[in-house]
Amino acid sequence: MKEYIGQALAWRQVDGAVELELRRLPCNEIGSTTLAELELLVAALETVRDSSHALIIYSSVPAGFCAGADLRELYAGMQEVPSSAERTAGVRRFLERIHAVLNAIDMWPRPTIAAVHGVCFGGGLELALACDLIVADRLARFCLPELRLGIVPGFGGIPRLKRDVGNALVRDLLFTGRSLNAVRAHALGLVSQLAGEGAALQLARSTARQIGKYDRDTTAAAKEFIKPLPREELQREIDLFCRLLARPAVEASLRKFVTSTEVQPYLP
Repeated sequence: MKEYIGQALAWRQVDGAVELELRRLPCNEIGSTTLAELELLVAALETVRDSSHALIIYSSVPAGFCAGADLRELYAGMQEVPSSAERTAGVRRFLERIHAVLNAIDMWPRPTIAAVHGVCFGGGLELALACDLIVADRLARFCLPELRLGIVPGFGGIPRLKRDVGNALVRDLLFTGRSLNAVRAHALGLVSQLAGEGAALQLARSTARQIGKYDRDTTAAAKEFIKPLPREELQREIDLFCRLLARPAVEASLRKFVTSTEVQPYLP
């Protein structure tokens, strides 16, 4: 695999594991630039599936793993398009693209590990949920704050949470908008391993080395068996997101968000 360094992402192959670095300030918000580079990553992963045994996703940004979707870009795009139908169509195209990327990561035949520190909110949590394992710094926090804006998660978070940890945690995160600390997330089964402060990537790398000891075809077969993709529910989530987005109350909530003077308006 040829090393790639882009505006939002970088990746390289290290000792048989692909390492994807999230590197966009202030906190790896997922917008059009990140999506385009994720699509390049997915294409690159297909070329190294036979020479890799794992994928690690981590952030080099101090604030955390990922604060979620780029809501400022979303709001600006909505203002450029006067027609509600055209707005919805544009958002649907974006969601279908991000779903295709996350589904590809979800179903890549090699185990995938999210090494999380700091903020892991909204679309960032949805990216982590596409991975097989979440390894978290003890100071990491997890949250689905979308209902505060009058929308639901749109990158596949609800179906993947239901698949991995069940409805009780989905409802708690979704309805309250509160964040979970890593220790609580580990106790509930969202996080597979806890790392010391600043040590999530190190633990993810050691986990990848352990995974690399075993036959890749056997690991791929096991992954396919235990991790089905909830395709129908993922599509229904896109439909629900687009229906909710069309309401005037959502545009007002987004306007309030983007005009906030708080340093980190996404925090609880």
